[in-house]
Amino acid sequence: QVQLVESGGGLVQPGGSLRLSCAASAFRLEDYAVGWFRQAPGKEREGVLCISNSDDRTYYEDSVKGRFTISRDNAKNTVYLQMNSLKPEDTAIYYCATPAGSCSARVIDRWGQGTQVTVSS
Repeated sequence: QVQLVESGGGLVQPGGSLRLSCAASAFRLEDYAVGWFRQAPGKEREGVLCISNSDDRTYYEDSVKGRFTISRDNAKNTVYLQMNSLKPEDTAIYYCATPAGSCSARVIDRWGQGTQVTVSS
């Protein structure tokens, strides 16, 4: 079954770190751009960061620059979102997805189910 599965979310204190994982099944994630998106309560889903199939990075959200990074492990068919210096405003459900073609695409081919990140003391 073709799917994306996120993991690694949880509760963390402000200033802490988390690493989210996005694992693919039944297809090679390295052949695709992979983006991380988030949706906070009462807000629309927004893009965070994307990695192209040639490993170029695109930041969709300026507030995470210098704090969040994205990377791949092709042997594990997984993309990671490393989140450092977390702030309460980073609290959201985080989703990974494969944009159709490139990180600039507005159409998303596949979504994961999401993982909750809560930043609170």
